[in-house]
Amino acid sequence: MAKAKNTNMEVKRKNRNRIYRYVRKCKVVSNPDIAYELKLSLPTVTQNTKELIEMGLITERGELESTGGRKAKALSIEENSRLAVGLDITRNHIGLLLTNLKGEILNYERIYDPFDKSEAYFCGVNKQLEEFLEKSHADKERILGIGISFPGIVDLQKEAITNSHALDVKALAFREVERYFPYPCFFLNDANAGAYAEGVQAEEKKSFFYLSLSNTVGGALYSDDRLVYGDEFRCGEVGHMTIVPDGIPCYCGKSGCLDSYCSAKRLNEIAGEKLGDFFVGLEQDRQEYKDAWERYTDYLAIAVNNLHMVFDYDIVLGGYVGSYLEDHILEIRKKVADRNTFSGDGQFVKVCNYKTGAAALGAALYVIELFIEQI
Repeated sequence: MAKAKNTNMEVKRKNRNRIYRYVRKCKVVSNPDIAYELKLSLPTVTQNTKELIEMGLITERGELESTGGRKAKALSIEENSRLAVGLDITRNHIGLLLTNLKGEILNYERIYDPFDKSEAYFCGVNKQLEEFLEKSHADKERILGIGISFPGIVDLQKEAITNSHALDVKALAFREVERYFPYPCFFLNDANAGAYAEGVQAEEKKSFFYLSLSNTVGGALYSDDRLVYGDEFRCGEVGHMTIVPDGIPCYCGKSGCLDSYCSAKRLNEIAGEKLGDFFVGLEQDRQEYKDAWERYTDYLAIAVNNLHMVFDYDIVLGGYVGSYLEDHILEIRKKVADRNTFSGDGQFVKVCNYKTGAAALGAALYVIELFIEQI
């Protein structure tokens, strides 16, 4: 009997979760609409929405137009009843982002704060976080937790950042980080976080490979609505696949890595500190910029084509460089298509949807999704 009881409880929980997700997807919806779309009985839906209202997760917002009978109650989620923070840690900056249950960005801030594996650094980051939340007028009682993104190998089994060349970290246990923050902490690799933002927020669910072109190059595989981590949590570390045998030395100690040819630093070397200045120079037809862009996209096309041939998925270009590629995607697609055996137009090459704070957003959305899974 206990087994049957547990099964019934699980069915009820799954129904409630499906109903909440459907209401979350819709701006406004009624109980009859939910019952019809999810193929559930109206009493089942009505009981579950009543419980979700009592939990403060959905609310009634008036009535919908009548279609002949009684007007149905208009239901929508209480998007700000819970909040999540995204914290993106890089070598020289931190990104802070606040989002709600709809995944809307309520506030974002990028702060110059060079990384240092010290108590003073993490205490300073926590202080910046608290000031950010004050400026955001966030009710701290509603914060579910902090999603923290790091460049490097984030090993969820060992519960540690086990290797980050970018931060010069060989081992940093999660507990050494989370003890500085008064909220639950959840950890993601930066490219995985960027991919998660693209995947979990997509209206149409698709599998894809996310190529993060920032000051370091990384990647992530998003398949069947989830991240693929690999046996050693190194899936997607394409920054260190060889593009040119015995080529330019890489910071990892090897030579010819993709990172050496396609990191944002390669373009910053021409324009200075601001990546945007490079694309301004490119628009001005400055020869030095055009030559650098030609070299950059040649190597990028090799990498993108190789990734597509391996995975047979769309390749989404993200990171710092990805945020500037909207006006250049056609030329990149052509270069990729020229190398591809099967595609004549390179339509599988996409530009990222989230161009600002993608890693911080993905880390925050990871916290939101963990909460929603328990509803």
